[in-house]
Amino acid sequence: MKVPSPAALSIVVPTYNERDRLADLVKAIFASYDAEQLDAELIIVDDNSPDGTGAVADALAQQYRIRVLHRAGKQGLGTAVIAGFELATAPIVGVIDADLSHPPPVLPRMTAVMQQTGADVVIASRYIPGGGVRNWPLSRKLMSRFACLLARGLTPVRDPASGFFLIRRELVQGVRISAGGFKICLELLVRSRPSLVIEVPYVFEDRAAGESKMSLKEALGYVVQLRDLYGVHWTNRPVEQRYRRLTREALQRERLLR
Repeated sequence: MKVPSPAALSIVVPTYNERDRLADLVKAIFASYDAEQLDAELIIVDDNSPDGTGAVADALAQQYRIRVLHRAGKQGLGTAVIAGFELATAPIVGVIDADLSHPPPVLPRMTAVMQQTGADVVIASRYIPGGGVRNWPLSRKLMSRFACLLARGLTPVRDPASGFFLIRRELVQGVRISAGGFKICLELLVRSRPSLVIEVPYVFEDRAAGESKMSLKEALGYVVQLRDLYGVHWTNRPVEQRYRRLTREALQRERLLR
C-alpha cells in the first residue's frame, strides 16, 4: 500500500445537514487542487447531521484524500474548525464553508500568496477592492459591515468575520478559543498572534438569498466574544502585526489570478 506524501494544505469543512451539497463541494475542491497540481487534503467535521451528511462524507473519503471526524452533536462551527485543525497534517490549514458560498478555485490562489509572501494568515475578503457579496439584502450587508467595524480595534483586517481563510498550523497548535460561533477567524487573529496578515478579494454568493446565519443568540455571542478578545488584546504583550491587501490587479501582476 502506497503511503501518501505529506499534504501541502489541509482544508477543514464543518458540516451540519449538508448532504445535498457535499459531493458537489468536494468535487469542486479537488478539481481546484488538481488544476494547480496542489497536493492537499480535506477534513470533514460532521456534527452528527440527522440528514445523513456523515455517511456521505465517509463514502467520499473512499474516492478522495479526505479524513472524516464524526462528533456526537452540534457543538458549534468554531470548535469544529479547531477539531479539524488538530487532525491536519499539512503546515498550512484553512476553512471553507460547506454550502458552496465560498468559491473553491480561490484556494490555490490563497495558498500561493501564503507561500510566496511568507504570510501567517491569508483571508479571502468581501470588503477590499475586488471583493463583494451577492444575494444579500441591504439590512444584512449593513449588519455584516457593522460587525467588522466593531472589531477594528483588534485588527486592521477589513473582513475579520470571514469564514474563508488559511493559517499556519504552528500558530493554532495549543490555541484555546472561547467562542463556538462562526467568527473563528477573528478569534484566531487575536489569539494566535500572527505577524503578517494578507487579505485577497473574493465574491461571496449566498446559497439562499436573504437568509442570514445571524440570529439574536449569535449576535449576543459576538458581543461577548468581542468583550473577551478586547480583554486579551489589552492585557497581552503587543505583537508587531503587518497587514497587506492584495487587489485583483496585484494578483494578476503576480500571476496568482486567472
